[in-house]
Amino acid sequence: MNLYLNDLGMLSAMGACRKEIFHRLQAGDRSGLMLNEKFGSHSVYVGEVLASLPSIDNKYSVYDCKNNQLLLAALSQIKSTVNSMIKRYGSDRVGVVIGTSTSGVRNTELALASVAKNNIKPEKFHYKQQQLAGGADFLAHVLEVKGPAYAISTACSSSGKAFASARRLIKLGLCDAVVVGGADSLCRYTVHGFDALASVSEGLCKPFGKNRDGINLSEAVALFVISKEEGPVQLKGIGATSDAYHFSAPDPEGGAVITAMQMALSEANKTADEIDYINMHGTATQLNDAMESKAVNHVFGDSIAASSSKGMTGHALGAAGALELGICWMLLSENDEQGLLVPNINDDILDETLSSLNYVKKGQALGRRINNCQSNSFAFGGNNISIAVSRV
Repeated sequence: MNLYLNDLGMLSAMGACRKEIFHRLQAGDRSGLMLNEKFGSHSVYVGEVLASLPSIDNKYSVYDCKNNQLLLAALSQIKSTVNSMIKRYGSDRVGVVIGTSTSGVRNTELALASVAKNNIKPEKFHYKQQQLAGGADFLAHVLEVKGPAYAISTACSSSGKAFASARRLIKLGLCDAVVVGGADSLCRYTVHGFDALASVSEGLCKPFGKNRDGINLSEAVALFVISKEEGPVQLKGIGATSDAYHFSAPDPEGGAVITAMQMALSEANKTADEIDYINMHGTATQLNDAMESKAVNHVFGDSIAASSSKGMTGHALGAAGALELGICWMLLSENDEQGLLVPNINDDILDETLSSLNYVKKGQALGRRINNCQSNSFAFGGNNISIAVSRV
C-alpha cells in the first residue's frame, strides 16, 4: 500500500509558515535561537515561537495552552486538505496522532506558581492543558472527526513514532487519512531537566562541532496529512528500534540506530546510495553526535549529504521528528532544480575525531532535483526511528 504526505503546516522559532522556515534554513539563518531568561535559573539560548498565534474558542477552554495554539496555527495552514479528506472519506475515517513531550506543562508551572504565591489556582487552568493526549483530543474536537485520536510520547522520537502509528491506522483499515505530526512548547521543566543532565549549551549549539557542549531547547509544530491519495511526497519506509542501553545516553556503537536506518531503507526498497540527503538527529551533545556520525557512516559511507538542522531550529523535543521530516518534505516538493540543501550550521570547526561525513555547507546544492531523503530521531532509553521519504 502506497501512502503519501499530502500537505504540511508548520511553525517554529524560524518562522510562522513553512516557506519562511525553509528559506531561512537554506540560508543558514540561526537568529531564531536567542538568549531567554523565562525558562531557566539563568539565561539560556532557546528557540521560542514569537509569531502571533490564534486564540482558542471559549468552548475549548479546557485545552487552552500554547501547545494547542501551535497546533491550531499549523492546522489552519492545511485546513483545506483536511476538509477535503473529511468530505471524501467521512469524519469517522479520519484520525489524529500527535507526538509531544511537554504538551501544556507550562500552564501547570504557572498554576503551581500562583498557588504557591497567592494560594489561588488560576480560574482557566485545567488538567487537560497538560495532558499528553490533549492536543490530539483538541484537534479531533475542532475538526469534528471521529476516527482514533491519541498521542505518542517517547521523548525526542515522539512525533517520528507518530508517523509509524498513523501508517498503521491506515494499513489496518481503521482510517483513510490521518492528521499526524507533533508539537512541543517551552517550559521550565524541560530546561531545568536538561540543565541537570549538563546537556544545555552555554551558547549557540554546535552540531558535530569540535567544541559542542549541548543543546538549545526550542518549540515548534509540524502537522501533515497522510493518506492513500497521491500527494507530492511518498512515505517510503520506517525503521524503529530500541537499544535500551542507558536511560539518557545512546549506545556508543549505535547498533540499534544502524538497524533502524537499514530497516527504513529496506522498507523503501532503496539502497543507501539512492538517498540524496539525510537529516541527522544531531543534538550537539558529545555522545549523540559521536554515535550518530559513526552509525551514518556505517550505513551510508562518507559521501551522502548530511546535516543537523538543530543548529538553526534548536531541539524541539517531541516535535523534532515531525519538524525535521517536514524539512525533508520541503526539500523534495518545494525545492529548486539545483537541489539546494539545508546546511549543518554550528559556527565551529568540525570535530575531526568523529567518523567522516559530507556535512552540508551553506549554499551547497545537490546539482539536481532531490529525490530521496531520510530523517533520524533518537530518544531517551534508546528509542530510535528513521524515516525514508521520496519525491513523487
